[in-house]
Amino acid sequence: MTSPAHIAMFSIAAHGHVNPSLEVIRELVARGHRVTYAIPPAFADKVAETGAEPKLWHSNLPGPDADPDAWGSTLLDNVEPFLDDAIQALPQLAAAYEGDEPDLVLQDITAYPARVLAHRWGVPCISLSPNLVAWEGYEKEIAEPMWAEPKKTERGRAYYDRFESWLKENGVDLHPDPFAGRPDRSLVLIPKVFQPHADRVDESVYTFVGACQGDRAAEGDWQRPEGAEKVALVSLGSSFTKQPAFYRECVRAFGELPGWHLVLQIGRRVDPAELGEVPANVEVASWVPQLAVLKQADLFVTHAGAGGSQEGLATATPMIAVPQAVDQFGNADMLQALGVARRLDTEEATAEALRETALALVDDPEVARRLKEIQAEMAGEGGTRRAADLIEAALPAR
Repeated sequence: MTSPAHIAMFSIAAHGHVNPSLEVIRELVARGHRVTYAIPPAFADKVAETGAEPKLWHSNLPGPDADPDAWGSTLLDNVEPFLDDAIQALPQLAAAYEGDEPDLVLQDITAYPARVLAHRWGVPCISLSPNLVAWEGYEKEIAEPMWAEPKKTERGRAYYDRFESWLKENGVDLHPDPFAGRPDRSLVLIPKVFQPHADRVDESVYTFVGACQGDRAAEGDWQRPEGAEKVALVSLGSSFTKQPAFYRECVRAFGELPGWHLVLQIGRRVDPAELGEVPANVEVASWVPQLAVLKQADLFVTHAGAGGSQEGLATATPMIAVPQAVDQFGNADMLQALGVARRLDTEEATAEALRETALALVDDPEVARRLKEIQAEMAGEGGTRRAADLIEAALPAR
C-alpha cells in the first residue's frame, strides 16, 4: 500500500490538454492521495469534480473557446505565447505552492513552469503527454527542418535567447529543445498503435498507457433514433469549429442518404441558420456527449485531434479524417495508414466525396476487422489504473 502523498498536476486552459489527464487525477484522489491541480479559472470546476484541489493562476494564452486565429499562423506565432505565459506564470505558481510543495509533479507538455518548479523543489517530474512523443531521430527528421528558417531570423534567435536565459535564471542547465521536448519520464496517454515510429521510442522514458477514459455519464446520454440504419457523427472538436461551408457539405452528404441519421456538432462559433434548410434526419447541436454518440455510431467524421481519434479507435468506429491544424494532419495520415480511416482535406470534403467515402468505409469488412484488432490492443494497455500505478511507483520514499 502506497502511503498518501501530495501530487501536483500543471496544465493550461485547453480541452485537449486537460481532458486526457482528468481520469488519472480522479484515480489518484480515489487512492487517497492529495492532488492539487494548477489551472486557470476556466477549468477550475472541471478539475474540482475529480476531487483534486484547483490551484488557480492567471494565464495570458487564448482561452478554451478562443478563435483559432488568435494563435497566429507561423511556427513562432504558435510557440512564443507559451514561453511568454510560462515566464509570467512561474512567480504566481511558486507563490501558490510556497509552504505546500508536492512530493511529485505531473505536467502537461505545455506546462513549462512545472518542470522548473520540480527542479527547484528536488522532486520527480512526470510528463503526461496527450499526443505523440519524440522518437530516436525525431530532431533530425522533423524538428531541425521545421526550425531551419525560423532560427535564421532575428525573431527566432531572440526566442531561443530568451528561453535559454529564463532556464539559466532558474538553475535549469538544459537547451530549450530538450527541456520542452525530452522529459525525464513520460506517460503517453495515447495508444501505442497511434504513435509514429513506435519501434524507435525509448520505452525507458516513455510508457504508453493508452486512453485514460472514465465514466462519462455526467456529460449526458444520447439515444440512437428508432429506424436509423446508420448513424454518422461529425465533430471538429472544440477549437477548429468555425467551418460553416464544411458543415453544409455534411448536411448535403448525409441528409440525402436513405436510412442514415447525422449528428452534426457545430461548436459555438457557427449559427445553425448558416446551414440553411436542414432535413429531419440531421440533428444539429453546438455540443454533444461525443463518447456516448460514438458508442452507437457507424461513422465518425473527425478533425483527427488526439482525443477524438482515440475515441474513434476505442469504440471501433470507422473514420473520415478532415484535419484542421497542427498535429491533426499527421494523425489523419496515421489513421489512414492503420486502415481504419480515410483522409479528406477540407477543400476535398465535398458532399459527394464524403458520401462516397462513408459508404466505402462502413461496408468494408477489412476496416471493421482492423478496428476490432486495435480496440483489443488498446484495452490491454492498462489506461487509467496503469498510469496511476506508475505514478505511485515514482513517488519518493518518505
